[in-house]
Amino acid sequence: MKKYEASRIVSLIMTLIMFICIIGISGCEKNTSKALSEYWAADSEAAESLRSYVAKVTDKKNEADYIPEENRIAVFDMDGTLTCETYYTYYDTMMFINYCLVDHPERVSDELKAAAAEIQPGYTAGEELARNFAKAYAGMTIQELYDYAVEFGQKQTDSFKNMRYIDGFYLPMVEVVKYLYDNGFTIYVVSGTERTTTRAIVANSPIKDYVSPAHVIGTEFEVKVKGNEETSSNMDYKYADGDELVITGGFIQKNLNANKTIWIEREIGQYPVLAFGNSGSDTSMMNYALDKRNPYPAEAYMVVADDDVREWGKQDWDEKSAQYKEQNYVPISMKKDFIKIYPDTIERADQQYVEPETEDAADDAAYHPNGSKEVSMEFDIQYLLLLQELRNATGGICDTCLCG
Repeated sequence: MKKYEASRIVSLIMTLIMFICIIGISGCEKNTSKALSEYWAADSEAAESLRSYVAKVTDKKNEADYIPEENRIAVFDMDGTLTCETYYTYYDTMMFINYCLVDHPERVSDELKAAAAEIQPGYTAGEELARNFAKAYAGMTIQELYDYAVEFGQKQTDSFKNMRYIDGFYLPMVEVVKYLYDNGFTIYVVSGTERTTTRAIVANSPIKDYVSPAHVIGTEFEVKVKGNEETSSNMDYKYADGDELVITGGFIQKNLNANKTIWIEREIGQYPVLAFGNSGSDTSMMNYALDKRNPYPAEAYMVVADDDVREWGKQDWDEKSAQYKEQNYVPISMKKDFIKIYPDTIERADQQYVEPETEDAADDAAYHPNGSKEVSMEFDIQYLLLLQELRNATGGICDTCLCG
């Protein structure tokens, strides 16, 4: 009798286990897919490096390397690391050009129109240009700049087919952000793009659910309460219901190179343990994470733009990867590591940018960032200023001449 009861109990237990497995409660049918496998090559050393690192620092049994969740800080550069920054897809630069020459030329000075028109491939996205951005948006409220950045993101870039500016996020890097977020990391975007613009981009991107507005650090423009822009400080003014915060045209700091480490320290207050970048202007942030005084194990990853088929990359993998490895960074090849860069609907265009063949043809067949051919990127500044004067004299009836 006892033998029968024992056999019956065993049979019931086995039946229960099978039932639980079938309905998926016990997890008997484990998900065998490897992390970072949807958009990353199976043999990617960079992906395997990150998987190993995350496994190591999230294992509580690994006392030597375990990092508590509150200290799992990952910092990402944006342009060129998370999203395309190739010329004619570099978001903040093209936004400036459009604002000055296409969308709102009536709001900016002749000097700023000239500066926008002179931007060419190979330009330096440094402090001088950022100061012009600040001047261009002077008088706009923070909300107005945010809204314009969102609006601009819907425009099509001509460097790719079927790509709006907001569509330029690299799918493999989006996968990385989600992977880290799911493993208890706090994600910060530390960009050379102005902060409000960066927030607008992030909030409308595939990483919007993983990065809060409070975790966006960017280039800083001066902001004051409207009506008090001319005072040296708003220290003596008390904000009241309905007040607006406006961009004065003043400039505070470009968030590149060592400035990135300064702002990380000021706003985060501790060393990040993961850093992701793509250029020399990110190396300070990389080195800050890898600093020997960091109490936790850290890694730094650098994206190499070496894909000239699906992207417009021109970097040499052998040269760049060797350089980054020497600096203790893990290099990421867009060509070899990324299975897919963009959604299937997006393809590289036949030409990265188009220039008029002759100056005489500029007015009729010139290219501009929106993709129409009514306004040349190679603006004849004197002609532009003449049109501006005509608009002023006619009360705006010439808008179509400049804006299409």
